[in-house]
Amino acid sequence: MSPFASHMDHALAEARLAAARGEVPVGAVLVMPDGVIFADGNHTREGHDPTAHAEIAVIRAGCAATKSERLPGAVLYVTLEPCAMCAAAIANARIKRVVFAASDPKSGGVLHGAKVFSHPQAHHAPEVIDGIGADEAEALLKDFFAARRERP
Repeated sequence: MSPFASHMDHALAEARLAAARGEVPVGAVLVMPDGVIFADGNHTREGHDPTAHAEIAVIRAGCAATKSERLPGAVLYVTLEPCAMCAAAIANARIKRVVFAASDPKSGGVLHGAKVFSHPQAHHAPEVIDGIGADEAEALLKDFFAARRERP
């Protein structure tokens, strides 16, 4: 198994935990250059915080651990294409690479929408790898939203 797939499996596990909490099932794993790993899922509903996306949670943890606002050399794995807010945080943190599973044509900010990393005002553009674990991530999201629509 490639390291991309194994770290994405960890992110998918975080997404499943988020879904179990009633959160949109998005999980993220931040792998630091020294091998330390931070992992979390969405917490927007339970925290009453629209910025509590999985990506933001692991970036905050990585920055706190390093006592720096920059994470050069870090690799972020996330189950859904980051939104514009998260993409801006990724760029500001100078994360080296972003690996995401499912594309998000509606709210994505990397390959869709704002395309933050290719915007002239972007301070940093990480390497982007998409589609790793996309089928499972898409199924988690579809099942989550289908169940919410079925509620009486």
